[in-house]
Amino acid sequence: MPDRREFLYTAAALPFLARGLGAAPRVGQPPADVVSFSGLILRQQEPHNFEFPFTTLDRFILPTERFYVRNHFAVPKIDMSTWRLKVEGAVENKLELSLDDIKKLGSQTRPVTLECAGNGRVYLVPPARGVAWQLGAVGNAEWTGAPLAALLEKAGARKDAAEVAFVGADSGTINDEPKSPGPIHFARSIPMAKAHSSEVILAWAMNGADLTADHGAPVRVIVPGWYGMASVKWLTNVIVSPRGFRGWFQTYDYSYHIREDGQPVTRALSEIQVKSSIARPALGEIVPAKNQHRVFGAAWMGEGEITKVDVSTDGGKTWAAATLLDKPVKYAWRLWEYIWKTPDRPGKYTLMCRATAKTDNGREIVQPMSRNTDFRNYAIHHVVPVEVEVK
Repeated sequence: MPDRREFLYTAAALPFLARGLGAAPRVGQPPADVVSFSGLILRQQEPHNFEFPFTTLDRFILPTERFYVRNHFAVPKIDMSTWRLKVEGAVENKLELSLDDIKKLGSQTRPVTLECAGNGRVYLVPPARGVAWQLGAVGNAEWTGAPLAALLEKAGARKDAAEVAFVGADSGTINDEPKSPGPIHFARSIPMAKAHSSEVILAWAMNGADLTADHGAPVRVIVPGWYGMASVKWLTNVIVSPRGFRGWFQTYDYSYHIREDGQPVTRALSEIQVKSSIARPALGEIVPAKNQHRVFGAAWMGEGEITKVDVSTDGGKTWAAATLLDKPVKYAWRLWEYIWKTPDRPGKYTLMCRATAKTDNGREIVQPMSRNTDFRNYAIHHVVPVEVEVK
């Protein structure tokens, strides 16, 4: 049962476009006739859970004020005069670092797409537990921070360590089943191979400015290629562990099933699955007959590269290639467009998009047409139809 504090906006509440778009804009620039809308959709007031209206997608980098917010507990109040990041566990040197100390470890800025693991949950039938996100619990921003690998080197992480766990300052009690054993902090881990990779950072800035409170100030982890739950906010502790971390948020929650010898086995959720979504036209939008109408959206993949997006305007009977806009950027979404020659005959038409990606080891993966229920209430990445009306 959804929390009664959740407010679901129907399609009619979104700022739909009522006409076709012209030529494609340059990536990073909004089309001239896109309706401007910088607000977020309220999904839950407390803790804060706000959705980016995906129909307003108009650029490669989303402004911070349009980026979705996913919080599990209330935003913690942090005193910067006393805040320190503790590094402990299987290390030679335990550390307590200020923000200035972290900045001395180096700095890099990279665009990274984050997606909540429950994004698209409203499309699951029957309704699933959790925040009922539509399409907008996803966004692409520029993040600035120090390499996690530099921190691990400074601390002297043991070579036999298995994982690195991140603990946030946010805490609370999970009252839904399964209940937590009293108040707990939000915490997640990643394997050492990912932790030592160059792309994982301890971020203090987003889109060229200090992190906001909702986005994890003063420091959060950014784990490119993984669902957003791995990018722990309001970071207080980094724990190097010689064994697998078994925290609540990767055993009871944020987990899925794989099949071993035909039997379901639970695993912690990690990499973002290949996915594409249509931003425009929106659900229920009226488009003109006998015209050219721009179908526009984004596609993304965790540990891989989007190589193709196909579009269907007849409910999946036939498919045509969309145009990928600009060059691919690793760990960032890819914008795309398709110019639809709308039919002469008025009526309702079902649009779909389907992405193809190539993994880092060269394997090709196509976005599935149907839902894999082994993902439970997470990783909703199957093709979602968008019905429009031609008049």
